[in-house]
Amino acid sequence: MDSETELLSLITQITFLGRSTDSYTVRVLELVSLMTQIIPLVKSMDFDSLPKPESEIISLIKETISLFSAVSETEPESELVSLVTQITSLGSSNDSDEKLMFLVNQISSLKPEPEITSRVYQIMSIVNSANMSLESKLLSLITQLVSLFSRDANTEQESEAASLCKQINTLVGSVDLESLPKPESEAISLIKQIISVSSSVSDTEPEYELISVFHEALASTVDLHSKPEAEAELVALIERVFSLEPKPELVSLITQILPLVNSADKQFISLCPQVEVKLEHGRFRVTGKVQQRSSKKGECYRRTMDFYRIVTGETFALFRCPTCNGEDHEEYDKAPLEVIHFLHPKHSLELVLSSGEIARKCYCCEEYLAEVFYYCPACDYAMNIACFEKDTPLSIDNTKWHEHSLTLFPRLASLACNVCALTHSSCPFYICPPCEFVIHQRCISLPRVIKMSRHLHRISFTPSFDQGDWSCGVCRKDIDTEYGGYSCTKNGCSYAAHSRCATQSNVWDGVELEGVPEDIDEEEVEPFVRISNGIIQHFSHKHHHLRLDENTDIDYKGIKECQACIKPIDDGRIYLCMKCDFILHEACANLSRKIHHPIHAHPITLVTDNSNVMDTRVSSCSACPWLCTGFFYSCTKIGCHFKLHVQCGTISEPLVHESHTHPLFLTSKPGERRRCSVCKDTGDAYAETFNCIEECDFALCFKCATLPHKVRYKHDKHMLSLSYGKEISMGTYWCEVCERKLNPKERFYMCDEYCRVTIHIECLLGVEFYMKVGSSLIHLGRKFDVLRNNTMSRPICVVCKKRCPQNVSFHRLGSVTCSLYCVQ
Repeated sequence: MDSETELLSLITQITFLGRSTDSYTVRVLELVSLMTQIIPLVKSMDFDSLPKPESEIISLIKETISLFSAVSETEPESELVSLVTQITSLGSSNDSDEKLMFLVNQISSLKPEPEITSRVYQIMSIVNSANMSLESKLLSLITQLVSLFSRDANTEQESEAASLCKQINTLVGSVDLESLPKPESEAISLIKQIISVSSSVSDTEPEYELISVFHEALASTVDLHSKPEAEAELVALIERVFSLEPKPELVSLITQILPLVNSADKQFISLCPQVEVKLEHGRFRVTGKVQQRSSKKGECYRRTMDFYRIVTGETFALFRCPTCNGEDHEEYDKAPLEVIHFLHPKHSLELVLSSGEIARKCYCCEEYLAEVFYYCPACDYAMNIACFEKDTPLSIDNTKWHEHSLTLFPRLASLACNVCALTHSSCPFYICPPCEFVIHQRCISLPRVIKMSRHLHRISFTPSFDQGDWSCGVCRKDIDTEYGGYSCTKNGCSYAAHSRCATQSNVWDGVELEGVPEDIDEEEVEPFVRISNGIIQHFSHKHHHLRLDENTDIDYKGIKECQACIKPIDDGRIYLCMKCDFILHEACANLSRKIHHPIHAHPITLVTDNSNVMDTRVSSCSACPWLCTGFFYSCTKIGCHFKLHVQCGTISEPLVHESHTHPLFLTSKPGERRRCSVCKDTGDAYAETFNCIEECDFALCFKCATLPHKVRYKHDKHMLSLSYGKEISMGTYWCEVCERKLNPKERFYMCDEYCRVTIHIECLLGVEFYMKVGSSLIHLGRKFDVLRNNTMSRPICVVCKKRCPQNVSFHRLGSVTCSLYCVQ
């Protein structure tokens, strides 16, 4: 094999890793192995001696090598070069796999994306395309496009959808379909019909408008990165396609192609539930019959995105059309409306549709119930359709939990499980009558040894605990010593947790560690290098040194913000850049580079965003409603988008807070919603709260927990403290800023000294917390400049027509808005 062929073979293997079913760890290690083979091979090749004209791949490889060799220390690419060098050096050593994965994750998170990375992606794309047939490529692109429509939309998905549309159009236009082998497939036949119809329409036919809209959509993809509003325009154009009247023939042809996606050797089954239910207080309630959106024949084809929210199994594909509820899809088999299952022989199960949130798991498996499932109203028994098709074993031998055979006990009964200590009957359980051993079906899959985010050491399962007072480190409730749970493996450490608490998805990463050697503790990376006494080089500001300043009376206090937490420099020691206006609180300069946070199962890494661009769809903190600006902690696991700004990332349990007399703990279960006792918000998008474990039922959300207790007001020489609705006197309180009345039973800032200044929270801190001045904000596809609102004459908001009262205002195309509420 010549060098060029070998190189293409290695790159092809990398592209196949993306479709591998191996674990993430295995794929990363394989990637590193291939990289260590590619780099020396490329170095040994004489590209100038290769035949002319050179291929596009060879041309791109030469450009990449040239860029790699010419990088200077001041360029963004220098960090990429450093990471690649470290990976290749570790690839041939016996160093930890975790360090290799960390370095690979660092490359994927580099912002802005280095030009070298872009070239590498181009090379992989070309090689990948060369190994796929036309039909495979087309169906692959259509599959990706359809999968995007089955998820909640965000900016990245809209951009990806536009790119896929353009690839499909380019691919079809570049191939002579008549020259393809005969007999042609159904997909190719339909594509040819679409091309034929679109080529022959006149400007008086409904298809003409469709083609016009499609051309506009393709034109929009050109400016997706340079023109943020183009994404919103593209979505609007796609919606127009499916609202054309009368329905063009092209739309019918397109909808016929979509069932071919992922449908090979599979049977399509239509779900047509007739009964609707709603979850209330943990139990489903029948609310009525399922209503069709339209009874008009063929109306549902305009709502293809809804039609193809498909649940796929190995031999079948379940779907539901919400427009006609299956009445207009007689070509497909229908799932039975009523069934009998051996796990619930007492009553039949009805096919039902759930309205609203579904925060309950299937009786038979660990998965949450799908939108459509089988249900018994009399017993409140619910199971997913996929579980109805599965075989449940009547007995189990040689499990890791018990030495005897275990027999299925199908009846609903309240027996305490020996593994989790719970008496619930929300799943089947198995028993060993002679030993009085009971285990839930879903407890059989519990791990033996795990590492969770709430504790420094590994914990392992124990069938019982020594006599004494044991409490769970997650829910803080007592542990029954007669039943199983998890305890720390370190001598002298008394940490323990209930089986179900320790394996919650918000504290455990799902990895079984039994038989896996314990890694040597990774050396902590310091956030800065100490140059001399009071002089440091911080990782976020490598090109200049920072000097410790202890002067608490300097004139920029309360005016400039810390670049990490985006809070005003009010009090305490700070680090000042010796050459520019970069400032950090001393505490922020000492933030750990990598932490384990109690509300997330994976480690999170401190990130500095130098792009100064915030997108409200992707930049939100996972614990509170504010945006992640300045520094923030981000999960490095591929596919995990968990983020915390530094305020949420640096508070933990037990939390001693001025709003409550008892210490507070993070005891919320995944999906649990508790109303904050201070702001009264249920936090639909951010569920975690600090909870009181006493009998007072107090909960505090992260938004309120991170609100500063003491702040400085420019017209008061004292610090103002946050008052938590304690009525001090019967007098009337007035806000110093807006001159409106204050409700003494609600929170507000006040001076504790003799001047007694009182101010609304939003009047002092603003409505949009932690908004970085000088940055750009992308909201609903539109770009705004975030500017400080400190002029003598405050601008008038174009929406509410009032003076902008906040600390910042949003500017776009000469217009000013005062808040994100007005921006919407």
